[in-house]
Amino acid sequence: MLNGWMHIVLGPAPDPAPGSNPEQSRHTGHSGHWLPVLVDDGRIESLPPVTTAALPDLVRALPARLGLNPEAVRWVFASVARDYRPLLEAGVEIGRCWDLGLCQRILTTAASTPTSTSTPYSPTVPIPVLEPEPWAAEPPPAARADQGTFFDLPSTSRRGQDNPTAPELARELVTQLDAVAGSRHRHRLNLLVAAESQGALIAAEILHEGLPWRRDLHERMLAEALGPRPAEGQRPRLLQELAEDIAVTLGVPGLNPDSPQDLLRGLNLAGIRVASTRAWDLKGWAAEGGADSQRRSGLISGVLEYKRLYRLWTANGWHWLDEWVRDGRFHPAYSVGGVVTGRWAAHGGGAMQIPAVVRDAVRADPGHLLTVADASQVEPRILAAMSGDRALAEAGSGHDLYLAVAEQGRRAGSELGERSRAKVALLGAMYGATTGDSAALMPHLRRLYPEAIGLLERAARRGEEGGQVSTWLGRTSPPAAPEWLEVTGNVSTAEAESRARTVRRSAGRFTRNFVIQGTAAEWALCWMGEIRRRLRVGTTTANGSLRPMKTRLVFFVHDEVVLHGPAEEAPAVHQIVTEAAQAAGRLLFGAAPVGFPLSISAAESYAAAH
Repeated sequence: MLNGWMHIVLGPAPDPAPGSNPEQSRHTGHSGHWLPVLVDDGRIESLPPVTTAALPDLVRALPARLGLNPEAVRWVFASVARDYRPLLEAGVEIGRCWDLGLCQRILTTAASTPTSTSTPYSPTVPIPVLEPEPWAAEPPPAARADQGTFFDLPSTSRRGQDNPTAPELARELVTQLDAVAGSRHRHRLNLLVAAESQGALIAAEILHEGLPWRRDLHERMLAEALGPRPAEGQRPRLLQELAEDIAVTLGVPGLNPDSPQDLLRGLNLAGIRVASTRAWDLKGWAAEGGADSQRRSGLISGVLEYKRLYRLWTANGWHWLDEWVRDGRFHPAYSVGGVVTGRWAAHGGGAMQIPAVVRDAVRADPGHLLTVADASQVEPRILAAMSGDRALAEAGSGHDLYLAVAEQGRRAGSELGERSRAKVALLGAMYGATTGDSAALMPHLRRLYPEAIGLLERAARRGEEGGQVSTWLGRTSPPAAPEWLEVTGNVSTAEAESRARTVRRSAGRFTRNFVIQGTAAEWALCWMGEIRRRLRVGTTTANGSLRPMKTRLVFFVHDEVVLHGPAEEAPAVHQIVTEAAQAAGRLLFGAAPVGFPLSISAAESYAAAH
């Protein structure tokens, strides 16, 4: 077996089997017959096909039939988001997998770099990255494998693409394995594609498991904030009353606060001179009033309250409940690697944020608890580990990195002696801030942390030159688009030269942050993967045997995970989550002296846990 793994591809049989059921194609995108294909050190062997109904039994039994430990098998799918679903619905969870679509996207971009540093890869068959569509009867739309280029929008999703057969998928797997093995940093790249595929498993399991959600509590919150559920096409009663009050306060009869254009026009007619209806602009206008600030605040208070309630109604109101909460669960749909840096994105339902106003509706089942773990200051810790900057690593060894930076700044006699200034300076360095306090403090950061700031500045220069950068494990930024090269190459006039300089700096800010945010995403994948692995291994029973835990990952947002399980497992879950964070750091960075501390709480309510 290659590196101790047996790869088993599951995909469509080349020809529809007689008597196949068209309804079975709902999950697979094909006739419903799956062909298992063994891939071992480049050798490909097909086994007899099975129906979707027989697939769970095959996955349960095949490793034993082959004399393999199930944990030594990597199940290979074109799309985990689609193909893992029938297994989960049958109660089958797998340990490891390889998502060909996600890995193809990573390898395609990695291969786009200059020949001397690129990963040798050319796909044998295009495999679209499919997004989860929990409510759709039809197969989800497909996005092309490439990530696009600087300042290009992602390629438009297309329906009706050919669905590669299992033998075609097997040949593509061999090509991908060879590409990883031939990469200059093959161990890191192998970890990246494994972590990305593991992330696909986790996202599918979160979607299947769901976050406990009390519809009755949510509806009560809506009724208290907005009034009874309105008829279709009408505002909730309290929102309607507030809209009428705003029209009276501004002296603009018939004002429609739902329309930004109408609202802005009404504000200007009332003497409120703002550029937009954003809360930031409105509050700024009130603050600039001096002695008149209190009166100004009174004029805009209704508008600000309306915007808050309108957001609740449209983003997490009754329609949201109808669409996304069923059987007492919110089923968040994630797009794994949906952001170009590798961060996850929400694929409907607002999976990347639960507003504070409805968090108390997230309640554990009776006898269960929610464990909420939030990683602290991940990105500056990633910067310390990547750069090998000893001083920043020392600051990152404790719980509050920004406070430690401030203490180091005081000892050095720099202007970084306050925690707030240290935070502004570091965030500005990672995000490319060029004005204000961030820019003024940059020389102090450079003196304290030359290796860390040097890494960021090299990444920025690379982007300004139109080059590509990579994360720690090898996710590569997109190449510069031809339009970008045309704009930055045009210095025929002073205006064109200024435009070229602006565009180059924007690219530099992107690549500066790409290496950090992308590596932070890799750490989060490894963290969740280690949590999942340890939950599956379980705890030691009284007789010394291991018993898998019932607790499951049920939500993920940026650097926070939420787990749900029996209350008696909560102490063990706390330990697992803590140890998994440190294990993820060691997996990426070895013995680098950087910690990844967490804030962890267990409670019956998500609001209480926060």
